[in-house]
Formats: sequence, structure tokens, C-alpha cells
Amino acid sequence: MKIDRGLFLTLCGLTIFGLVMMSSISISSSFEVTGANDFYFWRHFWHIIIGIPLFFFGLKFPVQNLRRLSVLIFVISVVLIILTIVIGQHYGTAARLWLKLGPLSFQPVELAKLATIIFLAALFSSGKNNPTTLQGGFLPFTVVLGIPPILLAIQSVFGSLLVLMLTAAAVYFTAGANLRHFAGGIGVFLFGATIITLTTPYILHRVKVFLNPNLDPLNTGFQVKQALIAIGSGGMFGRGFQNSIQKFDYLPEVQSDTIFSAIAEEMGFFRILILVGAYLFIAYKGFFIAKNASDSFSKLLAVGITTWIAGQAFINIGVNLALLPNTGITLPLISYGGTSLLATLLSFGILLQISSQIQHKKHRKHYF
Repeated sequence: MKIDRGLFLTLCGLTIFGLVMMSSISISSSFEVTGANDFYFWRHFWHIIIGIPLFFFGLKFPVQNLRRLSVLIFVISVVLIILTIVIGQHYGTAARLWLKLGPLSFQPVELAKLATIIFLAALFSSGKNNPTTLQGGFLPFTVVLGIPPILLAIQSVFGSLLVLMLTAAAVYFTAGANLRHFAGGIGVFLFGATIITLTTPYILHRVKVFLNPNLDPLNTGFQVKQALIAIGSGGMFGRGFQNSIQKFDYLPEVQSDTIFSAIAEEMGFFRILILVGAYLFIAYKGFFIAKNASDSFSKLLAVGITTWIAGQAFINIGVNLALLPNTGITLPLISYGGTSLLATLLSFGILLQISSQIQHKKHRKHYF
């Protein structure tokens, strides 16, 4: 199997970089939890170890089998989200996001992202649904997509909901959506998002603080200001590895939501550009793989995975730069978050498997 070497090396580089930065960034928050400064580092390390077999599973498990199992995978993800609403754990968050099975806990919403991508890719590549029509495209899309977002809205998990909607829209558009239907769907989404924002106090508060951090300088606005202070303090070349000041009680959830700001403080502007460039490279490679995929299912699957990973990365970066309201989502491969990391590694395996099919196709053309 000949996979895309550049994408694989980028995956390895980001994963190792995330682990190294976790050893520095998370020391204060680790000490608050356990009294030791390496709690999050070791948890992140073991998440990577567990994720490696998942990566190889995604790399080896035939993509077309995912297509055949798409309905089952989607139904399981929906059931798990429902269970999370009923018996889930919140661990200090406003919503119940985790399911606990003995000593293990995970976030079903991360599985739902991949499950929705697989299901939509199977739906629009089956040949039974014409995505350009209302009956074959827009209506099935809205019915399928309506289930996870409604459940996530009930849980108030709006950051993941945004990523899911963005990803699903990319798959639908690539499948050949009618532009009028697509534009109408965007209009309905924006209208619904406006209603939810105006009627949900904490979301409205976040938007207001995003526009004016001084409205809540000691709570939500505090994170916005401290993230910008951390990025600005890094200057061009950074304070140096392990020399961040803002990670000590200033940046909330520094090991996850605001890790980009802390990295920028230690690494500086020029080095942080490399990190941003890595995500741009993932986007470029992912869409290149999608463009040259051997079949329509693989193409749509690659588009969905790429949009999910790159889109989530730039939403997280945008929040840290105060370009977007706080969403509470992780920076892929870098932030602490076991389920997110495992789902990302699994998805990278699937994407690289699709890339290997491209190489094989080219190889055959070369010899025949």
C-alpha cells in the first residue's frame, strides 16, 4: 500500500508536536487536578498509543465496507448521543457530553461527526438519490442532517454542531447540490442560528462578549483578552519552550480550548505560522485526494473528513484570535481530548487509505 507520504508525515509531525507542547502547556492545569504537573501529558500520551491501532484500522479496513455499514454506523452514533442526553456525564460542563463505561469515558459527538460523513457519502454515491433534485437531494439531506443537530442542540453542544453542519454542507455541495436548494438551506440555517442565539442566554452572552470583551472582563471576556495577551506576548520568536506565563491561571482550559494561544506565546509568530501551514497543507492534500479518488463514495468521504479536520482547526484558531465567538472545540491532534484525538487518527487512516487507491490507479496506468 502506497499512501500519501506528505500527509502521513504531517500527521506524525502534528501528533508528536502536540505531545511535546502538552508537556509544557498543561503543567499548571495538571497540578490543579492531581498535584502533579504531568497528568494531562500522560493522558494525552496514552490516547495516542490507543489511537495508533485505530489509525491502522482506518488504513486497512476497506472503504467500501464502510459504505455497506453506513446505516448501522449512523444509527449507533444517534443512539449513543441519545444515551448521553439521558445518562451522560458532564464533568463540569453545561451539557452531558460523556458516556462512561466502567473506567472509560468518551464523547459520542465525535463518532457522530464521522458517522454523518460516512452516511451522507453513501447516500449521495448510491445512484438512487439525485442530489440536484429536491426529492433526491435536499430533502434526504435535511432529514438525515436534522437528527444529530437536533440532539446536539438539546445538549447545547453548539461548537460541535457548527463543525457538523459545515462538514455535511461540504459533502452535499460536492455531491452536486442544486445551488438554489443549497442557498436556501444556508438561509434556513442562518435564520435558525439567529433564533437560537437570541433565545439562548449563554450563547447570546458569548456573542455580545465577542463583540465587546469588556462586558464580562472577569469571565467570558477574560478568556478572549488573555488569549490575545498570550499571542501578543509571544512576539515574533516567542518566549521559548516552557516559558509561557499565561498558562499559569490566566488561560482557561489551556490544555484544550486555548492551547493555540499558549503555543503562540512560547513559539512566536514565525513558528506558529508553521503550525497554521500544516493545517493548510492537510486541507490541500485532503481535497487533492478527494479530487482524484477512484469512486464517488471515496471522493465524498475524503471531502467530509478534510473539511471536518481543517474546518475545526481554523475555527479553534479563529476563536483564539478573537475572530470568532468561543465554541469550545479542540485543535485537532494538538489539544487534550481523548475521543477527539482517537476519531481524528481513525479518520486520517481512512483518508490515507483513499490516497493509496489513487496511487494504485496511477501505478496501473503507468504499466498498462
